[in-house]
Amino acid sequence: MTADAVLVTEPSPGVRVATLNLPKVRNAMTEELTQAWNTAVDRIAADRDTRVMVVTGAGSSFCSGADLSWLDQGAAEDVTIDRLRDRMLPFYRSWLRPRELSFPVIAAVNGPTVGAGVCLALACDLRFASTTALFSTPFIYRGTHGGMGATWLLPEAIGMSRAREMLYTGREVGADEALGWGLVAGVADDALKHSLDVAAHIAEAGPIALRLTKTGLEQSAAGLEASIQWEALAQPVTMTTADLHEGIEAFRQGRPPRFQGR
Repeated sequence: MTADAVLVTEPSPGVRVATLNLPKVRNAMTEELTQAWNTAVDRIAADRDTRVMVVTGAGSSFCSGADLSWLDQGAAEDVTIDRLRDRMLPFYRSWLRPRELSFPVIAAVNGPTVGAGVCLALACDLRFASTTALFSTPFIYRGTHGGMGATWLLPEAIGMSRAREMLYTGREVGADEALGWGLVAGVADDALKHSLDVAAHIAEAGPIALRLTKTGLEQSAAGLEASIQWEALAQPVTMTTADLHEGIEAFRQGRPPRFQGR
């Protein structure tokens, strides 16, 4: 495996960047990139100082989606429904790991992203696009069903009607249209710089409260009662921390808080 298939950097306190670094194949999700991605996410998740993660792509593309060239190279006995399913599920779960991380993840979509690459962006908590970004999910025009949660992630982000359009037509959605749809939270000339600015701001929040908020948002799909039950536990947890007293004192003194995660 190429050691630098995914680059991990620390541009500011609490912020970690994972850059997909196979620009010659437009950061396609090859086996090599998938292994490097898992290693990078493990490293970032194990870093107790991580408060926000940013994902971006090297070169002019964010991610061109799954690499299916191995289908042409595999033995016939390996290309069966059950064996393909056994291969797909770990692949999906690897790239959807941003949903499971305890801290927020931002996608800096620096250029075109296709198919499973769109799903990676959707797995992140926030998405910011460059003016050159394009989003397309042309699965059925490759003769395959959508994968990696496309039929759930797209409706969650943009509603069923627009999800149907993206999946049925496979057309490219530009950055401004993506912003109007809610597919991204903002558009900037430099998506990475903008994402890093947002990440640095989020990293200044109370880390315990931040992580509990992400968990609460993930559980909110279960409805209002589930949310208030969660909040009735999570808010008292934060009320017992030193960070709460620091936040109140900083507000009274008119200064930025210095949270320690305790």
